[in-house]
Amino acid sequence: MEQKKYLKWYNKIGYGSGDIAGNCVYALLTAFMMIYLTDTIGLSMGIVSTLIAASKIFDGVSDFFFGRMIDKTHTKMGKARPWMLWPYIGCAITLVACFSIPTSWGQTAQYIFFFLSYTLLNAVFFTANNIAYASLTALITKNTSERVQIGSFRFIFAFATKTVIEAVTIYAVGWLGGGVIGWRLIAIIYAVLGLITNTISVFSVKELPEDNEETEKEENKANKENKLTLLQSFKVLLKNKYYLIICGSYILTQLYSSVIGMGTYYAKYILGNEEIFGTLSLAINITMVVALTVLPLVIKKLGGMYKLNIWGYIVAAIGRAGVMAAAYMGSLPLMLVFTAVSTIGIVPLQGDLNALIASCSEYTILTTGHRLEGMMFSCSSLGLKIGGALGTAICGWLLDAAGYVENAAVQNTSTVGMLNFLYLWLPVILCGLVAFLMTKLNVEKANEKLIEEKKLAELKNN
Repeated sequence: MEQKKYLKWYNKIGYGSGDIAGNCVYALLTAFMMIYLTDTIGLSMGIVSTLIAASKIFDGVSDFFFGRMIDKTHTKMGKARPWMLWPYIGCAITLVACFSIPTSWGQTAQYIFFFLSYTLLNAVFFTANNIAYASLTALITKNTSERVQIGSFRFIFAFATKTVIEAVTIYAVGWLGGGVIGWRLIAIIYAVLGLITNTISVFSVKELPEDNEETEKEENKANKENKLTLLQSFKVLLKNKYYLIICGSYILTQLYSSVIGMGTYYAKYILGNEEIFGTLSLAINITMVVALTVLPLVIKKLGGMYKLNIWGYIVAAIGRAGVMAAAYMGSLPLMLVFTAVSTIGIVPLQGDLNALIASCSEYTILTTGHRLEGMMFSCSSLGLKIGGALGTAICGWLLDAAGYVENAAVQNTSTVGMLNFLYLWLPVILCGLVAFLMTKLNVEKANEKLIEEKKLAELKNN
C-alpha cells in the first residue's frame, strides 16, 4: 500500500537548504581551520590538534544533552525547530571568532581564545542546531520515500555549498586582502549567509502535530519517554545495535572527510599548488550533487537501501585505490577521474543516512515503546563532530610528529610520506571499514520483521 505523503516540493527544497547553513560552518572548519591557524596565525599544529581533541570531551556530553532537550521540548513551533533557529545566532558569532584570533596577543592567550570559541561553536551552538535539523527528518514526515528525498535534497545543498566554499575560499581570502583580514572577512560572509539560509529552512517546514499519531497505542508509547531520565534514555539507545552501527559509520565517514580535507596541505606541498585542492574538490562535489539527484529513484527501484550502501562503499574503496595509483603515476587527470568514481560510491549512504536513522528510531519504538528522535539523531551530530574534529586532530598530530614546518618551501621526506599516507592510503582503509559496517545495517528488514510479528501476535490475541 502506498504511504501517505506529507511534503510538497517546496518543503523538501526548503528543508534541504538548511545544510547550506550547516556547511558554512562545517566545510569552512574542516577544510581551512587548521591551515589558517598554522600558516596564517603561526600556532603549533601539535598544540592546536590537542586542543581540538580536548574540545571533543565537551562535545561528547552535549550531543546527548541537546538530544534529550529536544525530546522534552513542546512549543507551537514544535520540538526541534526552536533548537534549530536560535542557536545558529551563536554559530555565526563563534564562527567569526574562530577566524579572528587576535594577532597582538601572546600565543598562550591565542590558544585560549581559539579553544573557547571553537568549543562554544561545536559543543553548544552547532550541536543544538545540527541535532535539531537532523531530527526534523522524523518529525515532518512518516513517509520513508520522502525521508530519502529530503535527505538527498539536504546533501545536494550540503555538497553544492562545500563545492563553492572549497573552490573559492582561498581565492576569496586573497581578494579580501589576504592574511588575518581576509580570513576574518570571509568568515563574516559565511556567517551571514548561514544565518539567512538557516532561518529560511526553519520556516519552510512544519512538524507534525504530536496528537497526529497513527494510532492511540502509538501515542501512549510516545508519552513513555517523559518518564525516562537522561541516563535511562542513553541506556535505551545502547540497546539498539543499529544505532551503534550508524554512530560508528558516521564517525568513519567524517574521518574520511577530514583526511580528504588534508588535500589543502597535499596540494600545497606535494602537487606544488594549493589551488589544485579546489579542482580536486570540484571532482568530488559536482559528482556528489549530480548523483544525489537520481538517488531516490535508484533506491525506489531497488526497493531499499541495504545492498546499495554496501556496494557503494566497495566502489568507493576501489575508486580511492585508483586515486592512489594515479597519484604515484603523477597523473592529475586520472586522479580526478578516480576521485569521481569514488564519490559515486559514497553517494548512497550520504543521501539515505537520515532515512536510516529515522528507521533506527522506529526500531527503538518497536522494541522498547520509547520515542527518542532527538537523542537518536544525536548520532549525526556526534559522528559529524567526533569524526571531523578528531580526524583533523589526528592528522595534525601525525604531521607534527613527522616534522611539518609551516610555509616551508620544501617539506622533509617524513612529512611528504605522511601526507601521502593521509591523503592516498587512509581513505582506502576507511572506505573498506564503512563497507563492512554496512553489511550489518539491515534495519529496514528488522523493522519489517518486528511489524509482522506484532500483527501476528495481535491476530492471535483476537
